[in-house]
Amino acid sequence: MDIVFNAEELAFRDEVREFLASKLPREIQERTRLAPSYVPSDYTKRWQNILYQQGWGAPNWALELGGTGWNAMQKYIYDAEYQAADCPRQSPFGISMVGPVIGAFGTDAQKEQHLGPIIRGENQWCQGYSEPGSGSDLASLATRAVPDGNDYVVNGSKIWTSHAHHADWIFCLVRTNTEVKKQEGISFLLIDMTTPGIIVKPIISIDGHHYLNEVFFDDVRVPISNRIGEENKGWTYAKFLLGHERTGIAGVGKSKRKVERLKKIASIERADGASVLEQDSFRTRLSEAEVALQAVEFTQLRILAQEKAGKPPGPEASTLKIGGTQVEQTLNELMIEAIGHYAAPYPADELDPERNEPPIGPDYTVGLAQERLLRRAATIYGGSNEIQRGIIAKAVLEM
Repeated sequence: MDIVFNAEELAFRDEVREFLASKLPREIQERTRLAPSYVPSDYTKRWQNILYQQGWGAPNWALELGGTGWNAMQKYIYDAEYQAADCPRQSPFGISMVGPVIGAFGTDAQKEQHLGPIIRGENQWCQGYSEPGSGSDLASLATRAVPDGNDYVVNGSKIWTSHAHHADWIFCLVRTNTEVKKQEGISFLLIDMTTPGIIVKPIISIDGHHYLNEVFFDDVRVPISNRIGEENKGWTYAKFLLGHERTGIAGVGKSKRKVERLKKIASIERADGASVLEQDSFRTRLSEAEVALQAVEFTQLRILAQEKAGKPPGPEASTLKIGGTQVEQTLNELMIEAIGHYAAPYPADELDPERNEPPIGPDYTVGLAQERLLRRAATIYGGSNEIQRGIIAKAVLEM
């Protein structure tokens, strides 16, 4: 089923295409094409500032906060063209997660301090949610924040913290009351990563790269003015943020681009005397993935329309997260099957810009094995898919 655009929407699509074709630096585009999950942070910062100069730095923010004011169809068109042009993913922690929280619940001073640097790409953020004993059961978190004068004193640790080693700030869930129901004793803090007492230790992923970290807080003093909203109401703000995170994790535009790339690769690679794309089993699984992706895409459109009407993402975001991540993993598996033996011998430094050895196989195989290994976690982060099914079931039972 194709979506039919009206004349105004077609003109907007042409505007987006022209901008991306003329303003996306070729070296950033090429790196994203080869390895979309391995784009250097200086590239994403540079691209974010280019988008800001165009007025497109935060498509999903409210217009008064620096957003675009686009309707649901314009956001859909923009995302499709953005992915088709091999643009790097915007840093999600600032633009897609904490930015909307600050915009909705922050003070005027917090908005003034943080929203500008986020949308201009000047500050990088990371997320302080998961802990060694609190992942999917996030409300059981134990990191404490105790008031002391005008500050909180924070002690504890966070784990699986993506890009903490590059981040300027961390938005963090902390426990401020141990005498109430666990969801009711949590507060939401904005913490400067240069504050004394913060230690970041790397976690090397299965693909051999460093994105993840453990972050330790040892008597870290955080101004009470850095708290979002009311004390002990952080769970409300966290749920608001998670809705936006799960919508983004679905990655519809990215998966559509991956389908195009997969078909091209499978038409080139051969097995048993024919192209991989001609193999019945392969074509069947690819078709099933495309149908599933189309269902996710229309769910995303419904959520975008709801957001435009002022309704934040609800259980639909969980549906989107489940479907989107399952499709992504299926496509990654098919990609590995398509390139065959080229997936096996990848070197850990294959994506290092200073590497002077040629790739082992064709350039379209670069990064695919790493991508498959890295994205095995897609059904876990942002709230595991098992937890999302529980959220959906609860919502249905309460209807």
